[in-house]
Amino acid sequence: MHKILFAASEIHPLIKTGGLGDVAGSLPVALKGLRQDIRLIMPAYREAVQHAGDLQTVATLSVSGATDPVTLLEGWLPGTKIRLYLVAAPHYFDRPGGPYGPNGQDWPDNAARFALFARAAAAVALDQAGLGWQPDIIHCNDWQTGLIPALLAGASPRPATIFTIHNLAYQGLFSWEVFQSLALPQAWWSPQALEFYGQCSFIKGGLVFADWLTTVSPTYAQEIRTPAFGCGLEGLLQHRAQRLVGILNGADYQSWDPRHDPFIAKNYNVRTLNLKAANKADLQRRFNLPQIKDVPLLGHVGRLVDQKGIDLLLDIIPALLQQPLQLAVLGSGEPRFEQALLKWAQRYPERIGVHIGYNEELAHCIEAGADIFAMPSRFEPCGLNQIYSLRYGTVPVVRRTGGLADSVVNSSAETLAAASATGFLFNEASALALLDELQRALNWYAQPRKWRALMKQGMGQDFSWQHSARQYLKLYRQAQHGPSEA
Repeated sequence: MHKILFAASEIHPLIKTGGLGDVAGSLPVALKGLRQDIRLIMPAYREAVQHAGDLQTVATLSVSGATDPVTLLEGWLPGTKIRLYLVAAPHYFDRPGGPYGPNGQDWPDNAARFALFARAAAAVALDQAGLGWQPDIIHCNDWQTGLIPALLAGASPRPATIFTIHNLAYQGLFSWEVFQSLALPQAWWSPQALEFYGQCSFIKGGLVFADWLTTVSPTYAQEIRTPAFGCGLEGLLQHRAQRLVGILNGADYQSWDPRHDPFIAKNYNVRTLNLKAANKADLQRRFNLPQIKDVPLLGHVGRLVDQKGIDLLLDIIPALLQQPLQLAVLGSGEPRFEQALLKWAQRYPERIGVHIGYNEELAHCIEAGADIFAMPSRFEPCGLNQIYSLRYGTVPVVRRTGGLADSVVNSSAETLAAASATGFLFNEASALALLDELQRALNWYAQPRKWRALMKQGMGQDFSWQHSARQYLKLYRQAQHGPSEA
């Protein structure tokens, strides 16, 4: 049994902005199921404290640079037996809005906030909080925890450090002046440490100093070592390639399974697939689309940003409207994409439905009610919606990148005969390539027997967290028994 401290800036169901929150709320549960002593640590945001239930103060921490006392609150991750620590520093974390700022903006003092969190987590990791518990492993996630491996690197004895990259595009970049204000070691202002083209990069703290690096799919682990996906860090990642592992994220089938999903109109499984039609009708009703049974209904859920390829989908709407189909989109992001989608929905209200914002219930309804799920991401470290789509019998059309390439098997006569086909993949990040692949999917949709076989094969896939957790457990064993390379 390993003692593991899992550090993250967001954990579902306490607070969540994206996939990191899902992972932090699911992977520890799977590891606990494998009889590991795992505990979570996260900042005590106002919203997280409200959702955490009963908490008690178990330690007062001495954290350099803090403007007021820093305490450690202890409780349980809701619905689990996993011990939870929240780092309470009201000046830094007791604020309205999300974990990083209000209304999608960043708090101007995020460097100080997450430096404080890192110092507090490092203190717990070194058993300096008076808990009488020291982890064997500390598992850090994304740039907000990047300073933790750096702070621990010179300590002895210390836990082994794992750093997971959920999205390399978000790096925690701050100015020289901000770096100075954090009272970090001056030696860290170096290309061999945190300095990155004249800025301080929090993510480099993890990439340089952690014993092992992971990312959320095998293909993304390869991609980030290239200039196309490396965001300027490909050289460092190539240097550390022997300590970089890609482990595909799992899906939380407790929440995402049509057999018992409380949000959808009619529960169904692979043997009662005809009941999916009731969910299609419900989705059409929700988006004020005509309830036509046989018209293909395309769904899309995601952030409306370039990374997700929403512009590619917008570019092909005129061509899609040349044939009988409907489109339902849920998401929020850049105003230009939101406005463009709303304009199309206003022009063609019987063909296109758009909901700007995020709505958990509606996301489930799209997965259950759509026939095809479009996910044309330019890059996708892992992606979860394509995995959810497979379980719901909603055939994904995705770009061959990152976790999309690792979780969807392209449909062909050969893969259908081998009972391995689960969706449709295209290579080039272009509107034409997306249109061609959607057209290929629509041609298969017109052949009910082939389409039903494709749906069933997708529903039979298993991307549960138990498989991923065992891979992490294997890595923890390696990390605990071998030091980092110089």
